Amino acid sequence: MFTVENLTEALQLFKEKIDQNKDYLSELDTPIGDGDHGNNVSRGMDAVTESLASKHPETIQDIFKLTAMALISKVGGASGPLYGTAMMEMGKASGTTSEALPILEAGLGGIEKRGNSKPGEKTMLDEWAPAIEAIKTGSLTQAKLESAVEATKGLVATKGRASYLGERSVGHIDPGAMSSMYFFQALLEAGVFDE
Repeated sequence: MFTVENLTEALQLFKEKIDQNKDYLSELDTPIGDGDHGNNVSRGMDAVTESLASKHPETIQDIFKLTAMALISKVGGASGPLYGTAMMEMGKASGTTSEALPILEAGLGGIEKRGNSKPGEKTMLDEWAPAIEAIKTGSLTQAKLESAVEATKGLVATKGRASYLGERSVGHIDPGAMSSMYFFQALLEAGVFDE
């Protein structure tokens, strides 16, 4: 379940993971995208941290909303609108529940709608969907998150910049799936799924 404390901690952990791995994320993005995924998400999370520190949100809904606005306004490329939409939808869902599963499912739905995509198209959804399936059965682990990311190597991209490469996108890890792995790792580490 989400609380103000664990969501705040999770976002801080997510920011740290993005900062530590931003060069790697951009390297992943270079052969199949614009090569700026790491820097974009890092800039977005800087804005999120600033926004949360200056506005002191008191509910999980407000935290999600502020996070969404910061990401949408600061992040270029596809990742800003997609992460921002996920946070916005999670914020809406958190108005009626603090349970992690329905909130994250709302985020997944937002990404699918905004990106007009579904799992299997070599996007961040290929991390979100398996992670949420594992949450449903209480079996989300670090290993599952990693294997979902690895599995994007074998997919042909049919959405986004990578889709221009067609078959040549095979063999590359999707950078959005990788940054999403850091997001779910942060949720795990912050105790969002602890009973």
